[in-house]
Amino acid sequence: MSDLFHDKNISPMLLHEVKEPFDDKEYIYELKLDGIRCIAYLGKEVVLQNKRFKDVTEIYPELSDMCKCVKKNTVLDGELVVLTDGKPDFYALQKRSLMGDKFRIQLAARKNPVQFAAYDILYYDGKDLTDKPLMERKAILSEKVSEGNGLSISRYIEEKGIAFFELAKEQDLEGIVAKRKDGLYHIGKRTSDWIKIKVMQDEDLLICGFQPDEDGMPKDLILGYYNDKGELRCRGKVYLGVSKEERAVILKFAKKNTVKRPWFEKYKNAVWLKPELMGTAHYMHETVSGGMRQPVWKGMREDK
Repeated sequence: MSDLFHDKNISPMLLHEVKEPFDDKEYIYELKLDGIRCIAYLGKEVVLQNKRFKDVTEIYPELSDMCKCVKKNTVLDGELVVLTDGKPDFYALQKRSLMGDKFRIQLAARKNPVQFAAYDILYYDGKDLTDKPLMERKAILSEKVSEGNGLSISRYIEEKGIAFFELAKEQDLEGIVAKRKDGLYHIGKRTSDWIKIKVMQDEDLLICGFQPDEDGMPKDLILGYYNDKGELRCRGKVYLGVSKEERAVILKFAKKNTVKRPWFEKYKNAVWLKPELMGTAHYMHETVSGGMRQPVWKGMREDK
């Protein structure tokens, strides 16, 4: 018989996206945190898994005591975040996620500690909770899980989705998530029970090439995506937000993975790559020509 805690193969529930916020008594509203989605297995020790089932526990040693927040085996769905000036800082988190050296990880854990923000509980003390309504799961989460040791519990409001979205917009936050009160937890599925409304748009894109600077280092990243027909299309280029660490990763990849034919003719003096590396761009909206307005690079995706 399968057991969510011991099998450790949970794919997080996915979110449907809409453009405009709404008010509805049947939904609660939470902040959309700008971090990395994670399933936390809390027992005698902590196991953290990203969306691709990769064990990322050793990257975040500051979360090793989260198991002290529960008395029984527990599975939580939540977000890994780094806070800078009280707001989620995806760039700081992305630097942490790319680290492999244990000494550097320990230093970073003290300087930029990661927190786990829990917004759902899927399992407690041998019981699968995914077939219970959201508000019942929220009550169990508040009762059975204590905050501390890097773990916090996501707060929510009821009914006032439009005002909450405007507040998120004023504070330059990622957006909000609306969740149906009677909704069940659908492992690995996307339903309208959970709806995200973003202040700005994020898109996962392929790094198709780069335009180098005077020293040959990647400067402007040229980004693309595959359309419904499987054709590679251009989304534009971005330079803001690309870290030194990511430039080094891209340059190392380029040494063995360049292609001679340009993917997109409009970009000159570019180094073209096999479209295998992926990252996230953050921008206002899509332009008429299919590009990005005011794009900022959020970081490479190790989980895709």
